Amino acid sequence: MARIVMKFGGTSMAGIERIRHVADRVRREAEDGNQVLVVVSAMAGETDRLVQFCREASALHDPKEYDVVVASGEQVTAGLLAMTLQNMGVNARSFMGWQLVRASGVHGNARVEKVEGAMLDDSLSGGTVAVIPGFQGVSDDGRLATLGRGGSDTSAVAIAAGLNADRCDIYTDVDGVYTTDPRIVPRARKLDAITFEEMLELAGVGAKVLQPRSVGLAMREKLPLRVLSAFEDLPGTRIVAELSGADMERNEIAGIAADRNEARVTLTRIADRPGTVAAVIGPLAEAGILVDMIVHAATQGEQASDLTFTVPRAALGQAVAVLEKARQETGYADLLTDDTVAKVSIVGVGLRSNPQLAATMFDTLAAHTINLLAVTASEIKVSALVAETDLEHAVRVLHTAFGLDAEKAA
Repeated sequence: MARIVMKFGGTSMAGIERIRHVADRVRREAEDGNQVLVVVSAMAGETDRLVQFCREASALHDPKEYDVVVASGEQVTAGLLAMTLQNMGVNARSFMGWQLVRASGVHGNARVEKVEGAMLDDSLSGGTVAVIPGFQGVSDDGRLATLGRGGSDTSAVAIAAGLNADRCDIYTDVDGVYTTDPRIVPRARKLDAITFEEMLELAGVGAKVLQPRSVGLAMREKLPLRVLSAFEDLPGTRIVAELSGADMERNEIAGIAADRNEARVTLTRIADRPGTVAAVIGPLAEAGILVDMIVHAATQGEQASDLTFTVPRAALGQAVAVLEKARQETGYADLLTDDTVAKVSIVGVGLRSNPQLAATMFDTLAAHTINLLAVTASEIKVSALVAETDLEHAVRVLHTAFGLDAEKAA
């Protein structure tokens, strides 16, 4: 008997017919003798609808009340799935995320601290399928707290780790992890396996299959993950600690990621002295705004420099407001923004030992006259900021340059 967490995303839960399809998959796992926990997202588009209600109610809404509103979508799908399973003759019941998941941090982007598993253990041991709304937990002050957009993936992994599950299966509207977005490159290939590190980097630079926090948590907990299609019975992609067997023979680059959620901010003529960058980044961090690519260019012979960095495009307005408020501390001359940029990245364990891979990336982009606006790198990733109009072209030429194209279109 295996203990399995099955997580279904918004497209899988978009309407009663799809919920019935999900219920049938869950029923089959239960009938195979497995202990099954199901974590669900809200119906596709529902969270966006609820967020818009919050904005219309109050532009500067209370984040605690925001959490109450936006978490309701997952509660609806959890109840509907439990009802559907019961109607199929499956012993099932729903739980609320706040009954199980202890969270801390900022409301709207809380972090999982602990999973209270005793109640779930009792239900699973008695043969009950547990259906749990993702994306939510309870904060130290007893208020409902949400885990940030895409947080249902994190809920599923945290619950699987807390309940010592044998694996966690993430069901999505794609049938696995591809070398890049097949909508951009029809010849993208599905990977049989990918390492946690590679998946974490791909998720962090634009691949939408998994939420980055969920991958990081699974990696720390050594929890086996699979990405599977919610609509077709296909093998999917395994996410593993290390590649083995035939998987070791695949390309040194696992994939190419594209991220349009980028905006560039430049502060001109800031003081060129220790602590200035901290004075800029600190207030942004306190406001919960992620800062990504950073370029600090000092002007020779002057006591001033320019600082350029990127933030999520949706957070650009908030970032500008924070920086304008902190202008006296940072002393910049001008604040320039550009929301017509995008990021292309190559990811693969081969980057650890082969510096030629990064050179191939830059040579390829140069050969296709794609200008680099900024560059960052980690141990297994190299990212370049380019004009958004160049993004898809950059993905295609890099995918070909690294030998990732399949023989036939996907």
